[in-house]
Amino acid sequence: MSSEDFLEQLAATLESRKGADPESSYVAKLYAKGQDVILRKVGEEALEAILAAKSGDTLHLIRETADLWFHTLVMLAHAGVGPQDVIAELKRREGVSGIDEKAARPQDK
Repeated sequence: MSSEDFLEQLAATLESRKGADPESSYVAKLYAKGQDVILRKVGEEALEAILAAKSGDTLHLIRETADLWFHTLVMLAHAGVGPQDVIAELKRREGVSGIDEKAARPQDK
């Protein structure tokens, strides 16, 4: 199974949890608690991944990054988008200088 296929399979599982009983599913519980809790969890996992990277413990870094990616997928699903949308954006940027790509974005007002 390719990485993209795996992400799609995981995204489908996360989507199916939207209607699940929060008492039977961690993801359903996150959805039930709403966006603020999901976003806070992504922030917590990002900080834990950063601290793991600083620690120099590769296994810890891998595990914390897995937690971060998982919760990011929950955030995306809650927003009605999936990994295919992010992958498409990354593919769009491939071969473009990061400096040029950022300069071409509309300016926030």
